[in-house]
Amino acid sequence: MYNDKPLNCRECGQSFLFTAGEQEFFASKGFTNEPTRCPDCRAQRKSQQGGYSSGGDGGGYSGGYDRGELQMFSATCIQCGKEARVPFQPREDRPVYCSDCFATQRGESSSAGGRRNSW
Repeated sequence: MYNDKPLNCRECGQSFLFTAGEQEFFASKGFTNEPTRCPDCRAQRKSQQGGYSSGGDGGGYSGGYDRGELQMFSATCIQCGKEARVPFQPREDRPVYCSDCFATQRGESSSAGGRRNSW
Protein backbone atom coordinates (compact mmCIF):
# COMPACT_ATOMS: atom_id res chain seq x y z
CA MET A 1 0.00 0.00 0.00
CA TYR A 2 2.84 2.41 0.85
CA ASN A 3 5.96 3.02 -1.25
CA ASP A 4 9.22 4.68 -0.22
CA LYS A 5 9.03 8.38 -1.04
CA PRO A 6 11.94 10.82 -1.42
CA LEU A 7 11.50 14.15 0.41
CA ASN A 8 13.68 17.23 0.90
CA CYS A 9 14.58 18.48 4.36
CA ARG A 10 13.46 22.04 5.06
CA GLU A 11 16.42 22.63 7.40
CA CYS A 12 19.44 21.34 5.50
CA GLY A 13 17.97 20.79 2.03
CA GLN A 14 19.21 17.19 1.85
CA SER A 15 17.05 14.52 0.29
CA PHE A 16 15.82 11.77 2.63
CA LEU A 17 13.60 8.76 2.23
CA PHE A 18 10.16 8.59 3.85
CA THR A 19 10.00 4.80 3.96
CA ALA A 20 6.88 2.69 3.56
CA GLY A 21 7.28 1.57 7.17
CA GLU A 22 7.46 5.16 8.41
CA GLN A 23 4.40 6.06 6.34
CA GLU A 24 2.49 3.15 7.85
CA PHE A 25 3.58 4.24 11.35
CA PHE A 26 2.49 7.85 10.69
CA ALA A 27 -0.89 6.62 9.43
CA SER A 28 -1.38 4.37 12.47
CA LYS A 29 -0.80 7.39 14.76
CA GLY A 30 -3.25 9.50 12.77
CA PHE A 31 -0.57 11.86 11.43
CA THR A 32 -1.65 13.43 8.15
CA ASN A 33 1.46 15.49 7.36
CA GLU A 34 4.68 14.09 5.98
CA PRO A 35 7.89 14.85 7.87
CA THR A 36 9.56 18.07 6.74
CA ARG A 37 12.96 17.40 8.31
CA CYS A 38 15.42 14.58 7.70
CA PRO A 39 16.10 12.19 10.61
CA ASP A 40 19.36 14.02 11.52
CA CYS A 41 17.70 17.45 11.64
CA ARG A 42 14.73 16.02 13.57
CA ALA A 43 17.11 14.52 16.15
CA GLN A 44 19.06 17.76 16.41
CA ARG A 45 15.87 19.82 16.84
CA LYS A 46 14.55 17.41 19.46
CA SER A 47 17.80 17.61 21.46
CA GLN A 48 17.78 21.42 21.28
CA GLN A 49 14.23 21.45 22.64
CA GLY A 50 15.12 18.94 25.33
CA GLY A 51 12.71 16.36 23.96
CA TYR A 52 8.95 16.60 23.74
CA SER A 53 8.43 16.37 27.50
CA SER A 54 10.38 19.51 28.37
CA GLY A 55 8.74 22.66 29.52
CA GLY A 56 11.62 24.85 28.32
CA ASP A 57 11.46 27.62 25.77
CA GLY A 58 11.77 25.13 22.92
CA GLY A 59 8.02 24.77 22.65
CA GLY A 60 7.91 21.26 24.10
CA TYR A 61 4.89 19.94 25.93
CA SER A 62 5.24 19.51 29.68
CA GLY A 63 1.74 18.31 30.49
CA GLY A 64 1.39 20.89 33.24
CA TYR A 65 3.09 23.80 34.84
CA ASP A 66 5.50 24.37 37.67
CA ARG A 67 3.38 25.48 40.59
CA GLY A 68 5.78 24.71 43.40
CA GLU A 69 4.77 23.00 46.62
CA LEU A 70 1.08 22.14 46.89
CA GLN A 71 -0.54 23.62 49.99
CA MET A 72 -2.58 21.08 51.96
CA PHE A 73 -5.40 21.85 54.38
CA SER A 74 -6.70 19.88 57.31
CA ALA A 75 -10.39 18.98 57.58
CA THR A 76 -12.60 16.44 59.35
CA CYS A 77 -14.13 13.66 57.27
CA ILE A 78 -17.90 14.08 57.26
CA GLN A 79 -18.43 10.30 57.14
CA CYS A 80 -16.00 8.79 59.67
CA GLY A 81 -14.67 11.81 61.60
CA LYS A 82 -10.97 11.16 60.82
CA GLU A 83 -8.63 13.96 59.82
CA ALA A 84 -8.40 14.46 56.06
CA ARG A 85 -5.62 16.36 54.27
CA VAL A 86 -6.94 18.04 51.13
CA PRO A 87 -5.38 20.31 48.46
CA PHE A 88 -8.15 22.92 48.73
CA GLN A 89 -9.55 25.25 51.38
CA PRO A 90 -12.53 23.39 52.91
CA ARG A 91 -15.84 25.24 53.06
CA GLU A 92 -18.64 24.75 55.56
CA ASP A 93 -21.25 24.13 52.85
CA ARG A 94 -19.25 21.33 51.11
CA PRO A 95 -18.54 17.87 52.55
CA VAL A 96 -14.96 16.63 52.89
CA TYR A 97 -14.05 12.93 52.93
CA CYS A 98 -10.86 11.17 53.97
CA SER A 99 -9.16 9.05 51.30
CA ASP A 100 -10.88 5.83 52.40
CA CYS A 101 -14.39 7.32 52.52
CA PHE A 102 -13.82 9.18 49.25
CA ALA A 103 -12.88 5.91 47.54
CA THR A 104 -16.05 4.32 48.94
CA GLN A 105 -18.15 7.26 47.70
CA ARG A 106 -16.62 6.97 44.22
CA GLY A 107 -17.33 3.25 44.11
CA GLU A 108 -20.96 3.76 45.08
CA SER A 109 -21.57 6.52 42.54
CA SER A 110 -20.00 4.59 39.65
CA SER A 111 -22.10 1.49 40.36
CA ALA A 112 -25.22 3.66 40.43
CA GLY A 113 -24.65 4.37 36.75
CA GLY A 114 -23.72 8.02 36.94
CA ARG A 115 -22.08 10.76 38.87
CA ARG A 116 -23.79 11.56 42.12
CA ASN A 117 -22.96 14.47 44.37
CA SER A 118 -23.85 14.20 48.01
CA TRP A 119 -24.04 17.93 48.49
